[in-house]
Amino acid sequence: MTRRITIRRPDDWHLHVRDGAMLAAVLPCTARHFARAIIMPNLVPPVVTAADAIAYRARILASLPKGVAFTPLMTCYLTDTTDPDDLERGFRGGVFAAAKLYPAHATTNSASGVTDIAKAYPVFARMEKNDMPLLMHGEDTGHGVDVFDRERVFIDRTLLPLLKAFPGLRMVLEHLSTKEAVEIVRSAAPQLAGTITPHHLTETRTDMLGAGLRPDLYCMPVIKTAADRTALRQAATSGEACFFLGTDSAPHQVARKYAPVCSAGVFNAPVALAVYAQVFEEENALGRIEAFASLNGPKHYRLAPNEGTITLERSPWTVPDHVGVAGIEERVTVYHGGETLPWRVVEE
Repeated sequence: MTRRITIRRPDDWHLHVRDGAMLAAVLPCTARHFARAIIMPNLVPPVVTAADAIAYRARILASLPKGVAFTPLMTCYLTDTTDPDDLERGFRGGVFAAAKLYPAHATTNSASGVTDIAKAYPVFARMEKNDMPLLMHGEDTGHGVDVFDRERVFIDRTLLPLLKAFPGLRMVLEHLSTKEAVEIVRSAAPQLAGTITPHHLTETRTDMLGAGLRPDLYCMPVIKTAADRTALRQAATSGEACFFLGTDSAPHQVARKYAPVCSAGVFNAPVALAVYAQVFEEENALGRIEAFASLNGPKHYRLAPNEGTITLERSPWTVPDHVGVAGIEERVTVYHGGETLPWRVVEE
C-alpha cells in the first residue's frame, strides 16, 4: 500500500474566499496547499470591472500569511451590461484570467448575473477573439426547471448553442455534478473542460437528505445520484486532460449555513487534497492524481505547471470542526469536521 506520494504543487481552479474578516480566516487554508487559485467574483457588490479586480486582488494579497507564496487569478463577473472594452483591457493587461458566467439567481450572490444569454453574445465574441476563457456555473434557473435537472437543462439550452456559436472560445463547465456533464465535456474537449469538487466525488443526494437534512452538504449545483457520482469519479481519475481540480470551496458563517433558508456552499479548503487522495486511492488511480491536481488545469489555461512540490501521506488525522473568524463571534464549519480522514498533506 502506498504511504506517500509527492506531486507538483497543485492549483485550485474554482475558489471562493469572500472578503474582509472571512477572507483573512479562510485564505490560509488554500494558500498552505495550492500555488494558484481562480478566485470567484461573486462578492457584494460583485467584481464587474478591471478596477474592481485590481482592488480585490490587493486585499487578497494583503491577507496572505507572511512568507506564503500564492497567486490569486482574478475573474470578471459577467452581467447584462458588461463592457467588452474593459474586459479586453483587463485580460490583455494581466488583471483578468477569465470571465465568469452566473445565470441570474443560480447560486450565492448571483442576482446580478446574466438574465438572457443572448445579451452576453457580444462579450463572448470579444473573449473568443482574445482567447479569454469563459467559466460557467452550468445551471438553468428558468421557471419550472427542477433543481436536480438544472445542469442538464443548461447543457441543452445554453452550452450546446454556445459551443456551436463560438467554436474558438475556451470554456470551463465548473463543478460538474451529473454524468451528462461528464459526457459533454469529454465530447467537446479540448475546447471545453470541467472542474470537479471533492464533495461531488464523495457524496450523493441521499447523504444530504436521506437521514435528515444536512445543510453542510447543501451546494449549487446540488449533489446528485450514486450513478452521477460514479461517472464523476471515473472522469476525475481517468487522467484525461479535460478534467481537473476545482474545489468550489465556499465558506459561510454558521448562522447563515444553518439558517431556515440556508446558504449554498461547502467549505472544503482545509481537507480538499486529503479527500481527493482518498478518492484516487479507492479508484486505484493514485498515479494519476498529479495530472488532475497539477497538470491538466494549467494546460487548459495556457500556463506552466508549478515548479514546487507537495507531499501527501497516508496517515490518519482528525479534521477540526470549524475555522474561527477574527473580530466577530462566528465560525465556519469545515467539510468532514470532527471526522478522521486517512490521507493528509505533509506540512513542510
